Amino acid sequence: MPNKAYKFRLYPTPAQKILLAKTFGCVRLVYNHWLDRKISQYKEDQTTLSYTFCAKELAVLKKTEEYAFLKEVDSISLQQSLRHLDQAFKNFFNQPKTGFPRFKSKRKRKNSYSTVCVNQNILLSDGYLKLPKIGPVKVKQHQEIPASYVLKSVTVSQSPSGKYHASISFEYENQVLKRRPHTFLGLDFSMNGLYKDSEGNEAEYPKYYRKWEKKLEREQRKLSQKGSRNWEKQRIKVARLHEKVANQRKDFLHKRSREIVNAYDCVCIEDLDMKTMARSLHFGKSVHDNGWGMFTTFLKYKLEEEGKQLIRIDRWFPSSQTCSVCGYKNTGTKDLGMREWDCPNCKSHHDRDLNAAINIRKLSSLNK
Repeated sequence: MPNKAYKFRLYPTPAQKILLAKTFGCVRLVYNHWLDRKISQYKEDQTTLSYTFCAKELAVLKKTEEYAFLKEVDSISLQQSLRHLDQAFKNFFNQPKTGFPRFKSKRKRKNSYSTVCVNQNILLSDGYLKLPKIGPVKVKQHQEIPASYVLKSVTVSQSPSGKYHASISFEYENQVLKRRPHTFLGLDFSMNGLYKDSEGNEAEYPKYYRKWEKKLEREQRKLSQKGSRNWEKQRIKVARLHEKVANQRKDFLHKRSREIVNAYDCVCIEDLDMKTMARSLHFGKSVHDNGWGMFTTFLKYKLEEEGKQLIRIDRWFPSSQTCSVCGYKNTGTKDLGMREWDCPNCKSHHDRDLNAAINIRKLSSLNK
């Protein structure tokens, strides 16, 4: 059965914040300890330690006087840390682009841990989330959870600004029927406005990072002297500014993706390499700012929930060079500075982005 996650804001008491900090620290310690063990074991005889072996060692370690404090936190969270480490090694060996597992830094401002629901040790009710060893934590629940959903796991995290969140995963029966598409929309990526669709509409992305960029630079310049109390206050101030930009961006992308999903059965986009584009010296900031990758992720899961489709076409498809009227390929439009052009074959006048979006939409209707 598929899973769906809901993210809520947590409001722990001062005592619960201490317990959460202790859990974050213990989870980090377990991860780093067995990462070091795995590295040493491999150097010794080119073998690796399995999750089962590490879990047995953890049980023995908790009985020692030196590590008795590990009993004070949720035991499942420690086991999950070992599972994440084991999965990190599997990803490294099985997926070429995945890097080698790294040690978790104590200085890192973002902390998290995961735990699994066993015998109703986790409950969400009456505005509180009951967590193992932590107790009922006040939660801001802005979404209703269907009664048929079954709570499976929770990931508790702390942002650099000090806020606490819980990502709660629920399991549900998949009863979504795939629809036969009748309405199609093509989206062409736009560096400044996020996209232009095949109907001639633009997203009109407000460029949140650009709006706050000068203030962010001004506040970040004050972080020159590390270690003082004022530096910590300033760090939190800067973190909150970054968080505000991220939340504004996410809110905008959620609303735009919902509007599209409600109006169309099938959406077609180009399969772009956003990581390479983001490394560009000319428009790297614009790529990071508009959040195209996040937007397509929102589109995908929203469409799938309603039995609709998201189609990705080859990134090398000449959508901007091909005339949407007669199909003539005009190689002279490779210059990105050319925003409008006339087709040499049928004399049609084209807006570069609108023409590309129409061509993308035509491919989506062919691939239905």
